[in-house]
Amino acid sequence: MPQSAQDFGSAIDHLLPERHPQIDYSICDVAEAVLKDLVPSMEHPFYALSKKPDMSVRRYEHGPNWVEIVPSAKGQATIYDKDILIYAVSQIMHKLNRGEKVDRVLRFNPRDLLIFVNRGTGGKDYDAFCEALDRLMGTVIKTNITTRPGGGDMPLSEEEARGWFHLVERATVIRKGDEETGRIMHAEIQLSEWVYNSIRRKSVLTLHRDYFRLRKPIERRVYEIARKLCGSQPRWQIGLEKLLMRTGARSELKRFRHTVKEMAQSDHLPDYHIAYDDESDMVVFRNRGTVTPDADLPPLPEAALEAGREILPGVDIAVVEREWRDWITEAPRDPAAAFLGFCRNRQGRLI
Repeated sequence: MPQSAQDFGSAIDHLLPERHPQIDYSICDVAEAVLKDLVPSMEHPFYALSKKPDMSVRRYEHGPNWVEIVPSAKGQATIYDKDILIYAVSQIMHKLNRGEKVDRVLRFNPRDLLIFVNRGTGGKDYDAFCEALDRLMGTVIKTNITTRPGGGDMPLSEEEARGWFHLVERATVIRKGDEETGRIMHAEIQLSEWVYNSIRRKSVLTLHRDYFRLRKPIERRVYEIARKLCGSQPRWQIGLEKLLMRTGARSELKRFRHTVKEMAQSDHLPDYHIAYDDESDMVVFRNRGTVTPDADLPPLPEAALEAGREILPGVDIAVVEREWRDWITEAPRDPAAAFLGFCRNRQGRLI
């Protein structure tokens, strides 16, 4: 049952405090790119959920697509390290939307980033920023999914080599005074071509700004999954065991069930109510009404959906429609024709 605004207000106690309440979030949308590029959704988590160094190699598969994450000596990039990429994606998307020139190199003041992602601005926060860059640059992603322009998010052909890349290829930090302890004035990062192509193709989703206020890594990951798979639809559900698998968490199912129940009780997840059904062992997400389709489109005619089923036999056409609605940025002249074109492009990924 949807909760009132007063009920949700009490859930704010479970979020981190808003450290910089005066920040103007209108200057740039909060967006995430990398995980959306994993077709068909976010089954393959790139980031470790543990704050302790994770040194193990992980592999995730979904249909013909696979991703393997190889950490460096300093560990796998964490879901908190990803804040740097979220900031970078947001800035580049902001420029693209303004018609400005962009490239893979982004120069910025780390203080702006720390404020944007709701971090402190003390010495330890700058040190954590540098450590995050170490992990982002050190973690190697191996995958058969390409984001090359015009190629779609699809497996590489047998004739092509599988892809190896770092999330951040190069970084420079400029300090004032001592090169080890001086205050960081500017930073410059070069995103991998794989990540940059995702941004140029606008394969991004907007996040609620309270994402940065979630206290636990597993809460961030569950929100990401809900944001991608529930999207703007009123309701979506998933089996508990399958949800655990998609999070990439190494928790036992019993412990994860307890975590989900706690999240349901506090009901503090941005954009979505969450509930757990004991009898079916299902987790149910309900849109709070804060997530709406990116383009104002009427429902597709049944004939278009049926034609989509013929193009993609055995695929849940409702899931494909949600992907399409999240992907488009403005209403096409002929929504049905545009949707079927999207289905044909998706068909090519499966061949």
